[in-house]
Order: sequence, then C-alpha cells, then structure tokens
Amino acid sequence: MDDESVSDSEQNRTTTANMSVPYRRLSGFYLFYFAVTGAFVPYWSVYLKEIGYGAVAIGIVMALPMATKIFAPYIWGAIADFTGRRVWTIRLAAILAASSMAVLAVEQGIWWLIIVITIFSFFWNAALPQFEAVTLNHLYPRGEHYYSLIRLWGSVGFILSVLCLGWAFDWFSIIWLPSILTILLTLLWVMSLKVPEAAMPALNQHEKSLNKVIRQPTVVFLLLTCFLIQASHGPYYSFFTLYLHKNGYGSGLSGLLWSIGVFAEIAIFMFMHRLLPWFGARKLLLFATVITTVRWSLIAGWANDLPVLVFGQTLHAASYGIYHVASISLIHRYFPGRLQGRGQALYSSLSFGLGGALGSIMSGYAWNALGPSEIYWIAAALALLSTIIVYWGVGRPLPAS
Repeated sequence: MDDESVSDSEQNRTTTANMSVPYRRLSGFYLFYFAVTGAFVPYWSVYLKEIGYGAVAIGIVMALPMATKIFAPYIWGAIADFTGRRVWTIRLAAILAASSMAVLAVEQGIWWLIIVITIFSFFWNAALPQFEAVTLNHLYPRGEHYYSLIRLWGSVGFILSVLCLGWAFDWFSIIWLPSILTILLTLLWVMSLKVPEAAMPALNQHEKSLNKVIRQPTVVFLLLTCFLIQASHGPYYSFFTLYLHKNGYGSGLSGLLWSIGVFAEIAIFMFMHRLLPWFGARKLLLFATVITTVRWSLIAGWANDLPVLVFGQTLHAASYGIYHVASISLIHRYFPGRLQGRGQALYSSLSFGLGGALGSIMSGYAWNALGPSEIYWIAAALALLSTIIVYWGVGRPLPAS
C-alpha cells in the first residue's frame, strides 16, 4: 500500500515537471538559430560573388551545408539517442560551429572555403534536429501541435536578421558577413546553455526497430516527398537574392521580399496548433505541395511583376510553414520513443540535406546552361511530382503512442 502511494506520488511529480515547458528558453534558441540562417542563406551567395566566385562555384559551395546534412544529423542523433545527452550535444555543436566560422577570415581560396564551410556545416547541422526532439519532448504532455507556437520565434529571428542585414549591406560591405555570423553563432551557444534537458521517452518493449519503421511504404513515400520538396527549394535558398538582383531589385528590397515570406510563415505558425488537429498532417502536407508548385511557377514566370512576386512570397506560409509542421508531426509519430532523435535526423538528412544539396548544385549548372527563370520551372516540376507521391503514397498518421 505504502509502496503504491510512493509510486503514485513520484509519477505525479514527474507529470508536473514534464508539464513545465520552458517556452522562453526554447523560443530563444530558435530565434538565434534562424537569425544565423537569415544571415547565411540569403546573403552567402552574394558574399561569394563579391569575393570573385561564379555561378557554378557558388552552387557547389552553397550545396555544402546541405550536403553535410545527409550524414551529420544522423551521426549526432545516434549519439544523442544512445547517451541521452541531447542538450549537451546541441551545446557542443553550437560552440564548434562558431569556432569554425571564426577561422574563415584567414583565407578566401576555394579549397580553404570548402574545408571550413564543410566543418562549420557538420557542427551547425547537428543542432537543429536534436533541438526539435528536445522541444517535442518538452511539449509531450500538451501535444506536438503546440510546437508551431515556439517555432515561430525562429521565423522572427530570420526576419530580424534578413531585414537588418539587407539594409546594412546597402551601407557597408558584405565582406563582413563571416564576422557577423561568428557573433550570431556565439550568441546561439550562450542561449543553448539556458535550455534544460527534456526527459527521454521511456523504452517501450513493443517499440519497432528503426529498420522496421523506415521499411514501411508510407514512411518511404513521406521521406521521398520531403526530399523532392527541399530539392525544389534549392534555387530559392541558393540563388533567390541573385535572381532578384538580376531582375533589378536592390539589397534592401530583396531583404524585404525574403521577410515577406517569413512574415507569412509566422502567421501560419500562429494557427498551426489549431489546423493540425482539425485537418490532419497528411491533408496539410498535400495542400503544401500543391501551393509550392504554384509558388515556383509564379517566381519563374512573373519575376518582373512585383505584386505577383510579393504574392508568391506569401505562399512561403504553405511551402515551408505548413509543410514543415506537417512533416515534423508525421515524423514524430512514425519514429516514436527513443527513435525520435534519429527520426528527426533522417528527415533533416534526406530533405534539407540530400534534397537541398542536389537542388543547389542543379541550380548552379542550370543557371548557366538554361537561364535563371528556368531553374524555377524545374523546381515547380519537382513540387508537382511530390504532390502526386503524397496523394498516392503517404498514408494517414499513425495513432499516437
């Protein structure tokens, strides 16, 4: 009787502790992480052009952070899953990423650039998939559909970064970009020190092995969809700013256009905790792939029409916001318990990693061989193919454990 009372008391204390979600600290990490993204993704290609590189070299260098996502997240995810030290892994990755970026200023030769960016990316790409798992574990008592209310602060960080730098680079040289990134990465590491560890899910004797999960057809088609969607984003993340410059838009307006997309992303994040349980992740993912096809078509065909371009940027709400939350939810359900870290890492590796890298490299070659607008028509075709795969191949989410 006494033993049962003690057990019940301990269970109640555990439940109460789990329900104490550190929203501000989780949100702060997302804010700084995506402030780094807002400095790197829109402006790194411009920086490379400034120091003398052409389209093919830019496409290859821009593919490196995505290429390291093919293997880095899974390596770090396996370490975190087996050791249970997920937050420690995030902190180590953040400080090593900052240190790697700091040495970039030593030289600007192509091989030095490739080596340093590869090392930087290996550590930088380790942090986010593990932090996604930490966030979802903290949110477990309330449900993963509240994830978007925390993740939206990453979008705020991206907007602040891309807007401020877009304005700043009209006044001083973009050659300072590596130093700015080093400062932001250091602040990210400081913020990681404030994030508490989340309890690892209990081991379930009925839990499937990783191999059994990834052999399920619906999981295969989901990962293929994510690969194609991120491949279709390759031209956007690697060449959108240069594409805007080629069509007569300055750095300030380019930064504003990037920000419009992220404002739309924030807006949809504020409602995803309601949309996800109402419509379900599969329907939302299907909708997102359709809208992504429309978005790349508009950017390809009407880049000189500013109102159409602005409207196309608002569709980022679906092509990234809805897509990402729906995918994260499906991955979280398909990879339960102690598979979460590797599940999120696999999602990151195959989509943002392999898909993004191939999309970036393809864009670099197609920019010269076909033309700037044609790379977005190719992106639209990839998004359309992903729509077909979701419709026919991706089943409904598995029941919650």
